[in-house]
Amino acid sequence: MNEQSEPTEAAVRAEARAWLEANWDPNLGLVEWRNMLADTGWGMPAWPEEWHGRGLSSELARVVEDEFHAIGAIGVARAGIRMLAAATLLEHGNQMHKQKFLRRILTGEDTWCQLFSEPGSGSDLAGAITRADLKDGKWIINGQKVWTTSAHHAEWGLLLARTDWDVPKHRGLSYFLLDMTQAEVEVQPLRQMNGHASFNQVFFTDAVIEPDHLLESLGDGWKIATTTLMHERRGADGLRRWEMGTDRPERAYREEREELATAMAPYKWYPQRTGRVDLVIQRAKETGTFDDPSVRQEIAKLLILAKSAEWTARRAREAQVQGRNQGPEGSIGKLAASHVARLANQVHTQISGADAMLTGDDSPMDGVIAEILISTPAISIAGGTDEIQRNIISERVLGMPKEPRNDTDRPFRDVPRNTIS
Repeated sequence: MNEQSEPTEAAVRAEARAWLEANWDPNLGLVEWRNMLADTGWGMPAWPEEWHGRGLSSELARVVEDEFHAIGAIGVARAGIRMLAAATLLEHGNQMHKQKFLRRILTGEDTWCQLFSEPGSGSDLAGAITRADLKDGKWIINGQKVWTTSAHHAEWGLLLARTDWDVPKHRGLSYFLLDMTQAEVEVQPLRQMNGHASFNQVFFTDAVIEPDHLLESLGDGWKIATTTLMHERRGADGLRRWEMGTDRPERAYREEREELATAMAPYKWYPQRTGRVDLVIQRAKETGTFDDPSVRQEIAKLLILAKSAEWTARRAREAQVQGRNQGPEGSIGKLAASHVARLANQVHTQISGADAMLTGDDSPMDGVIAEILISTPAISIAGGTDEIQRNIISERVLGMPKEPRNDTDRPFRDVPRNTIS
């Protein structure tokens, strides 16, 4: 749909409302209903018409979303990294990939995970050594990934693996779609210091990938991974609406609650890792520190920083509405979120004092404050460390010279590494 033929907001709102009033039935099965959304394009109206959308602008897609909320209709499946997988496939997948995966992402029949980070490369994603070797017409995968959220219940994984050791590291990576249900993939949970086990380590021992599950061409892995990460970082400026479903008894609502209980379980602590700015004033009043001038000053600094980060995120979303490509603004938003979380951690500590270290029945807010203090470091690491974001901003936004490197212009095989390949 081109700009000249794009309908008005009023027309889109009226059409969406009429369709929902005629078709929404909470007694339908969740997959049945979502298939209807995929067939008509109302579930993802900003997607291309060819791929279960209506070709609308992001701005008009929000109008449709408003109508879903107004009638209480359930949308397509969004929990987990489904939308990251979908965004990557829409940009880099071929006809077969889109046909096979996009609908099942929307209906919730497939769950996904992101197989990028490795224990030996840290923040150096391009230093991945999980290998993909072509044998008898199929890709054989051997290696290890770590910090993989939801790998324990994912059917498919977005895998970055090395296919060429004789070129510089960024050029030797390829991007695959991996069947996580095969026996050659072993998933082990990792226990965190905040008591949760959201992440996993994943081991591949001769895991198999069909040749048509390679995205684009050999050596395009870094380019495609950058797309995935830019979408991820654009959403890292703050936690989206916490998905809990409703307590209504009809079948679609029941099935959605069951789906969300599984999909959102790894993310239970994510509100705490952002620093919970929303609790600061409440806690200051509860503890009697609200009238302390030094505390009030720190609260004011935090609220100013948080609001500034919110405006930065809005600018990024407006860029998306205007159809601009994913860019470094995601890194700016993610870095801002890290600064907000760290300052919130300090303010909560100043307000609660030594009580912030308590857990159990004596802990402030049933342990939420203590969980904030030990969860906020994660936001400076997950999705690319603060140092990585600073490099991106300095090079792509400020135009500064790239950081000196000695491992980008020689065969990766010759680059010293922490592990032996």
